[in-house]
Amino acid sequence: MFLIGEISRLFQIDVRTLRYYDEIGLFKPAHIEERTGYRYYSIEQFEQLNTILYLKALNIPLKNVKLFLENRDIDRILQLLEEQQRETEKRIREFQQIQQKIASRIHQIVDAANRQELDKIREVELPERRIVRLKQKIHKTDNLEMSIRLLENSTNMKSTIFLGKVGLSISRDNVKQRKFDEYDSIFVIVENESCHITKAQEMILPQDKYVTIRFAGTHAEAAPYYEKLLDYVEERGYEVALDALEITLIDYGLTNDRSKFVTEIQLLVK
Repeated sequence: MFLIGEISRLFQIDVRTLRYYDEIGLFKPAHIEERTGYRYYSIEQFEQLNTILYLKALNIPLKNVKLFLENRDIDRILQLLEEQQRETEKRIREFQQIQQKIASRIHQIVDAANRQELDKIREVELPERRIVRLKQKIHKTDNLEMSIRLLENSTNMKSTIFLGKVGLSISRDNVKQRKFDEYDSIFVIVENESCHITKAQEMILPQDKYVTIRFAGTHAEAAPYYEKLLDYVEERGYEVALDALEITLIDYGLTNDRSKFVTEIQLLVK
């Protein structure tokens, strides 16, 4: 017979874990001495503990391990392993998505933090993007937190996906009239996230040529850059073909240093 401490050392498992297994009826000692309360395990139980540790290493839930131990059977173990295989494949796909998001976010932050790209007008081909937007009037000096919460609630998306993907739009007509004080909608760029849209509107931004400019600051400082961008568009005989997009690339979600805030204006042109 082996004391709980000896089992702990032999199997390299914490004593507290063995006590927990006893509490939930997964792995109970062969004998408990009434006078001292000492737990004793027999060598015949080693195989059972090995099985528990093996299945636990495969991330099989303890409740399923317990059910298997109560009715050991080849068909049952195959079913258990096949279920865990499917669950593992699902988790791998989830981690691959997380990996892609991390790589994308690193690229976005490094790119946005490049100060040499500020105040430069660029003509770029942007890929097709999916956005979900909420139509509402927003003044350039308004705090966006309430609008973001309204957008979040209208899409049932988690707030975590909003970091670095929120933007505002100005109607095409207002852009042409050079009215930049009021926005017509708030939107979020959606990647692989699923959402159940209620009051918001889903929209696909086409893959096309955009004229863009980045500046250090927030939406409140955007007007002069719209002017600069529209002068460029008119000089080259372009036509603004869609509402203006104004995307916050770096803000207080990433840094407390307001001098490092970066916003980008995008105009789809023909």
